[in-house]
Amino acid sequence: MMPDLAQLYDVIDGTWPAAETQVLGHVLLRRGDGGGQRVSAATALGPITPRDIDAAEAAMQAMEQPRLFQIRAGDTALDDLLARRGYVIVDPVNLYVAPVDAVATRRPPPVTAFCVWEPLAIQIDIWAKGGIGPGRLAVMQRAKGPKTSILGRLNDHPGGTAFVAIHDGIAMVHALEVLPHQRKQGMAGWFMRLAAFWARDNGASHLAVVCTEANTAANALYASLGMALVGQYHYRKHPDDLK
Repeated sequence: MMPDLAQLYDVIDGTWPAAETQVLGHVLLRRGDGGGQRVSAATALGPITPRDIDAAEAAMQAMEQPRLFQIRAGDTALDDLLARRGYVIVDPVNLYVAPVDAVATRRPPPVTAFCVWEPLAIQIDIWAKGGIGPGRLAVMQRAKGPKTSILGRLNDHPGGTAFVAIHDGIAMVHALEVLPHQRKQGMAGWFMRLAAFWARDNGASHLAVVCTEANTAANALYASLGMALVGQYHYRKHPDDLK
C-alpha cells in the first residue's frame, strides 16, 4: 500500500528534522538553525485564526527567522489568510514516492556510487558548492534511525553526493547534488537506484523525494524512475522577509 500524504509529511520531518519544535496554539513552530526553509517553516495543526498567525509571527521573529509557513494539503484557509496579509508564495514543491523494488532495478556500475557514513570531506565540499552548508549538514546529523550518504564518481573524479534516511519504514532522499561538469551523464539516476537498494536492505518499503516544481530536470528524473507524484506543498513568506 502506498503511503498517504500524512505519513509522508511525517517522513519529511523525521528524516530532515528541525533543531527544535514548539506547539503554539494550532501552529507547530520549527527552529532551523540555518538548515533551510523545510526546518524553519511553521505548519498548521488545526484551524488557524488571525491571532494564531500574530503569535506565530512574533515567535519566529524572536527566533530571528523569517515569517514563513509551509502550506500542506488541506491548508486552504491558512493559505487564504496569509495571502490577505500579503504573504508571497515561494518554492512550490512536488512530492514523489515509489515502492523500493520499482526503483531498485539496476545497481550502479562499479566504482560509480557508494554508501558511506559519516560523509567524507569531498562530499562536504560538493554540498558546499551547491549551497548546502553547515546548517544543513547539522540536519543530517540530527536525523535518527538508519541513514547514509552517497558518494558518486564519474570519469575518475568525484561526481556528486546525496543523503538518505529512513523514518517509519519509508526512505527519503535529500540534498542530492551533482557537480555541474558531471551532470547529464546519469549520475542522479544511479544515486536514486542505489538509495532504493540501501533502503530495501535496511527494511524500508518505499522511497520518497521532494523537489521544487521549477526543477524540471529533477521532476523528469523521478518520473522516469517510475516514482508517482502524490502531492505538493508550498511556502508563504512575509513580504518584508523576502531576500
